[in-house]
Amino acid sequence: MKFLRKFLDKQAPKFEEGGKLHKFEALYEAPDTLLFTPGKVTEGLTHVRDALDLKRMMITVVFALVPCILMAMYNTGYQANLAISNGALPIDDWHTGLYTWLGFTHDPTSFFGNAIYGAIWFLPVLAVTAFVGGNIEVGSAILRRHEVNEGFLVTMFLFPLVLPPTIPLWQVALGIAFAVILAKEVFGGTGMNVLNIALTARAFLFFAYPADISGDSPWIAAVMTDGSTGATMLSTAAAGAVDWGSEAVALGSSGWMDAFFGFIGGSMGETSTLACLIGAFILIVTQIGSWRTMVGVLVGAVAMTLLLNAIGSDTNPMFDMPFHWHLVLGGFAFGLVFMATDPVTSAFTARGKLYYGIGIGVMVILVRVINPAYPEGMMLAILFMNMFAPYIDHLIVQKNIKRRANYGV
Repeated sequence: MKFLRKFLDKQAPKFEEGGKLHKFEALYEAPDTLLFTPGKVTEGLTHVRDALDLKRMMITVVFALVPCILMAMYNTGYQANLAISNGALPIDDWHTGLYTWLGFTHDPTSFFGNAIYGAIWFLPVLAVTAFVGGNIEVGSAILRRHEVNEGFLVTMFLFPLVLPPTIPLWQVALGIAFAVILAKEVFGGTGMNVLNIALTARAFLFFAYPADISGDSPWIAAVMTDGSTGATMLSTAAAGAVDWGSEAVALGSSGWMDAFFGFIGGSMGETSTLACLIGAFILIVTQIGSWRTMVGVLVGAVAMTLLLNAIGSDTNPMFDMPFHWHLVLGGFAFGLVFMATDPVTSAFTARGKLYYGIGIGVMVILVRVINPAYPEGMMLAILFMNMFAPYIDHLIVQKNIKRRANYGV
């Protein structure tokens, strides 16, 4: 790095091309500004300043994601070891080979064993996402001759958290490349995308390779035997009648508290509502995540659930599913806290954030209950409302303009 700095200093006169960074200077600036404060900063008293910049915002969101990341590693290993202890077979690949080489056994009561086994599944997905997506970001900065920013940092963690543990790594690379290039860079880069990047990558994989990211098999890192499956609790609820009126309702062998704490199968980082609530507290206190959006999602989901409960159905058991179960299953809590509050793709106005959140809450319940082929819904609901967020803001602003004009303000 020092050699490159000296070389660039000697070549400095060549870098001044219409005020833009030369591509070789961009190559140096890209990794440097990702980790350190840029040398070029505003001076004087002519700018309005705020302590919160892009780097601090991204790092704070990553800090809020830490409980979900830790839970992703532990629960991934726990679900796999639990299934194996109950008769499932370990997946015969390098993950299991490395785990047994380290001297661990498939004991679901071993805290460190579960955490290590889960990390062996989670960290490679994170590494592939960081390598592929990060290099695309740096390459884009070089081609456009501007400094790289931290816009990809949060996406780098979000994408692995919404994937199942058995996702092939080549699909991880393909999915993040598709999203970063076609949903972000072609629109101008950080802050210019219309759709959430992590959800766009997941949606691409869902529709391109549904067998590896949906159904019953991908959610548990084990080979299920004796007719048992690794179906998620939402899939179990949609598949057959459940006595929701019972106080001891359980889906499969799990109860509501298991779902709340996250000891269930599902995407690696989405299972724990508790971990998501900790992240929500951090985002709200730091004023990075909008509480209006979160409340809107919650209100919309609860209201739509109560309406469908009142309507009822003799053929669809999901109509009777109470709202407190919807809140802890699937990616609802994770999407509410970390995806719906994306400052780029959500609404900007205060009232618009509330309407935007209500739209997501209503849509996710409709998809879960009405659509028999896809019992999740959070991903599609957020992406759908991403497209309407600018129109919501436009309507709010125009209404305010007319109101002020009427009052002569």
